[in-house]
Amino acid sequence: MARTTTTASNGRTRDQANGERPPPHITVPVIGTLTLPPPDRLVFYGVLGALGALGVIEWPVALVVGLGHYLSEQRRFPALRQAGLAAEAA
Repeated sequence: MARTTTTASNGRTRDQANGERPPPHITVPVIGTLTLPPPDRLVFYGVLGALGALGVIEWPVALVVGLGHYLSEQRRFPALRQAGLAAEAA
């Protein structure tokens, strides 16, 4: 479920005004600012990484699936979302 955040004239987001913390962001060169996923999705990526590290699945497959899943959830960059959907389907 997507959550919309609006910025008020005082520079605070609606989430901050309601006492909620905005989701953390990281800045990646070339791509820009990305929003980190919620903790439940981080668990998914951790399990996927563990499966790759233990050899249950090949690590390149785990990397492509994880990256595709992450990119497919991006709402701000339609091109990245399309690339993520294609990688996830592969």
